[in-house]
Parts: sequence; C-alpha cells; structure tokens
Amino acid sequence: MTAPAAGGDTNRGRTVAYKDKSKPADVRTSNINAAKAVCDAIRTSLGPRGMDKMIQAGNGEVTITNDGATILKQINVIHPAAKMLVELSRAQDVEAGDGTTSVVVIAGALLDAAEKLLHRGIHPTAISESFQRASQLAVDILTKISTPIEITNRELLIKSASTSLNSKVVSQQSSLLGPLAVDAVLKIVEPGREQACNLSDIKVIKQLGGTVEDTELVEGIVFPQKSSNVSGPKRVEKAKIGFIQFCISPPKTDMDHNVIVSDYAAMDRVLKEERAYILNIVKQIKKSGCNVLLVQKSILRDAVSDLALHFLDKIKCMVIKDIEREDVEFVCKSLGCRPIASLDHFVAENLITADLVEEVGLAGNRMVKVTGAQNAGHTVTLLVRGSNKLVLEEAERSLHDALCVIRCLVRKKALIAGGGAPEIEVALKLAAMADKLEGIDAICTRAYANALEIIPFTLAENAGLNPIQTVTELRNKHAKGETSAGINVRKGAITDILEENVVQPLLVSTSALSFATETVRSILKIDDIVSILIQKYLIYVFILIYHLSYQYICQ
Repeated sequence: MTAPAAGGDTNRGRTVAYKDKSKPADVRTSNINAAKAVCDAIRTSLGPRGMDKMIQAGNGEVTITNDGATILKQINVIHPAAKMLVELSRAQDVEAGDGTTSVVVIAGALLDAAEKLLHRGIHPTAISESFQRASQLAVDILTKISTPIEITNRELLIKSASTSLNSKVVSQQSSLLGPLAVDAVLKIVEPGREQACNLSDIKVIKQLGGTVEDTELVEGIVFPQKSSNVSGPKRVEKAKIGFIQFCISPPKTDMDHNVIVSDYAAMDRVLKEERAYILNIVKQIKKSGCNVLLVQKSILRDAVSDLALHFLDKIKCMVIKDIEREDVEFVCKSLGCRPIASLDHFVAENLITADLVEEVGLAGNRMVKVTGAQNAGHTVTLLVRGSNKLVLEEAERSLHDALCVIRCLVRKKALIAGGGAPEIEVALKLAAMADKLEGIDAICTRAYANALEIIPFTLAENAGLNPIQTVTELRNKHAKGETSAGINVRKGAITDILEENVVQPLLVSTSALSFATETVRSILKIDDIVSILIQKYLIYVFILIYHLSYQYICQ
C-alpha cells in the first residue's frame, strides 16, 4: 500500500516542481508584454512626421504633445515593468533632454528581440551579458562616426537645435526658436567650465498672448508680475535695487495669542504704532538711496501693506513684491546680490545698480524687466509667447528640448547625422562583428543589431513611406559606404542627411542606447513579482490597538 502512495507523492512533487519552473518564464513574458505595450503607445510619435497625443487629465485639463517624456508622465501606468519604461524616459530627459521617445522605442525593440531569443531556449543571463557587450560596441561605433565640433560654431549649433524642434508641434517656428536656444545656452556657459552648464540659469517665463514668433531673449531678469505702486514710478534709470526678505507690514500675533481692542482710543494707539513701525522702515529705505525694492513673498502676511505702498510712492520707490521663494536663487545670481534679511543691514553698500528697470505691457499683461545689472551673473530669461494655453505649454516643452540639445553639445562636443543613419550604420557593423563571433554571443549580438533598425523603420512608417523598402534601400547605401545616408521625410527619399542639416548630439544617441540596454537587462533578470500586502498588516495593527485601548479603559 505504501509503494503506490510514494509513487503518487513523487509524481505530485514533480508536477509542483514543473509548475515552479514555468513561473519565471510566465513572469518574464508578462513583463515584456507590458513594456512593449508602453512602447507601442508612443511609437507613432517618433520623428518629424510623428502624430500628437491628446491627454485629458481627471480634472478635465487637456494636453496636446508628441514629447515622449510628457506623454509617459501624464498617462497612468500600473504594471511595474511598464513603470520601468516611464522611468527610462525620465532618465533620458534628465541626462540628454532629447530622445525620450527614441529610447523607449529602442527598449521595446530590444525586448521583442530578447523574447524571441528566450523562445529559442537561450538563458536570460546569457542574453543580458551579450546585450551589454553589444551596447558598448555600439557606443564605440557611434563615437567613431561622430564629427567633433567647437561651441563657437554657432551655425552647427543652430542646425542641431532646429533638428530637435522639427519634430515638435512648433516646427514652423524652428528658424526662430533655434537661434534663441543657442544664444541662451552660450550666454550661461562659463569659459573653462563647460561641464558645469546648468539650465537652471535660464529662466523660461510663459506669457499668454501674441504668437510664438513674439518669443524673445532678455539679457537680464523678467518678473511676471507688475509693479505694486499706485502712483509711483514705472520706469527707473540708474536704479539702485534692494532685495529684502522681511515684510513691510504690521506684525501679527501668533495663533496662541490675541490682541483685543475694546475702545477707539486703543484702536488709535494700534494704528499709530503700525504707522510708526512702517515709517521707520521707509525712512531707512530712503536713507540708503534705494529706488527699486524687491520683496520676497510671505505666507503669513502681506509682504507690503497698502500704507507702506503709500509712503513708498511718496519717496518715488518702485516696488515689486511677492517674489516666489524658489526664484530667490535665480534673482540673486542674475542681479549679483544677496537678499537682505533685516532692516539693520539695509544700507547703501548692500544695494546693487542696474541700468534700467521698467514695467512693460505685453498683450494686456504687465511685467517688469531689469537689464544692465552691475554684477550680473551668467543668467538669461526666455519670454515665451503663445496665442492659447496649449500652444504656450508645447512651445515651452519644445524650447526646453532645444536647450537640452545645445547643453549636450557643450558637454560633449560631437555631432552625428540624424534620420536613422547612425542606427543603420551601427546595425550593419554589429552584424559584421557578430559573424566573427561564435555560439550564443553571435546570435544575441545579431539580434541586438537587427533591433536597432526599429528607428529608421518607424521614421519611414510615420512619414507614410513603405518601411520595408525604405530600410532595405537605406541598408544598401550604408553597405556601399554612404555613412551619412538617412531618411529624408520631407522629400520622401533616401538622401545625404548631413546636406539637409539634420544633425543631433552624440550624447543623445549614446545615452539612449546605454539606458535602453540597462532597462532591458533589468527586466530580463526579473523572474518573480512579490506583492507585500501592507493593508492586511495594517488591519492587524488597528485590531491590536483597539484591544489594548479597550483593556486600558476597562482597567
């Protein structure tokens, strides 16, 4: 009787073991399918002829864009593997600022290639290691075919910025926005410290009204709010500016104390004290010779009271109040000053000089411009205009991508061709290298090379061309040595893409390949998903607390 039972137990154990072995493959397949679904969602947005996405938020707000990072940030992704592609796009946006759609498309193609290799019985670790080696070879190939440049070559920089803008909604204004982006980045670059180029030194201000053509670069600082004066000056030449972090308004009691005024005499005393308090501050401002006052925003009380504005108008002092806390660092760097925290330090030595401070009107809105600061740092302001909110926000996103492209060229001074040319060149050379390898490594490297053809394939598909015929023709031209041959979506043909001025920074392509490969390797290494049921444990904790409280009350 025991032998059959033992045999049955053994068979049952084998069945359980078989199911356990199939679970990693199922989890891996689920992760790959979820990530590929995210890739397919934004693949149609790639390239100059890519389609736009209309995203409606829960509050009814609508966003129209074809920027990969913006699309993935707006959509609600639940699957953990799909979230990895969202983080991938965000990482590319931080590192290079452009190529956020390309990096996700490449990752999706690599996952598709990895899935086919898994079905052939190749172990995920072997695929992961081969993809890593192929990625390093691809980066080396891109570096060899790149063209070194100098940041003094303004024409090449403008071509690169225009290539980035041509795939955006505001592509018609690329000839205007491209030079603005180049000039803005070059003005914040300090000689000898190109690697420290920080786009936070460029303040982008959106102003509704006008058209995108009205966008301008201001060599100074622009405050989006109007001056607070009623009858004070609106234009000050040879201005002496003071930036204060304290309020010019009566102090208030804290939440635990109150001031009770029971009669008119007490009310008069309070008003006299407030008047004397404000007059003391105004006298100190007048004594220092300040004629333009910047006041940081306060969350506890008014930064400048109406009575203080009345006295400041009398001494002909221009007031700009409610400067946001996050803008303080930029204001100080733009004007070359330090904020004054107390009245005792408000002296002439702590003021800064500017050539002109004036309030200007744009499309029915008022704002203040400060130009010609004496100790101005390497900062500029971009004033973006748009006829409606959707165009304005898309113009800002497009301009940000163009600024990031120029920053990439400042950090890594090398350009490569666009239009799918570098991807085809890398694919052909990797395939040639794979022919010299043996075993699994050769198969995986060839699969990696074939996956890179997804970029020219998608470009042709989105442009309405025959993708198979176009990619085949492009591959033949590169096989003949035409390394700069690419897809010209405007002409619908294969041309020398460098002659069409379609160029992109080397850093964008290398970071896209590296990040996409790292993400694919991470997904391949996952063989199980473990969910921690926090809610279950919280219920137990609440029950325990309830019982302890009940026992304490009973005692």
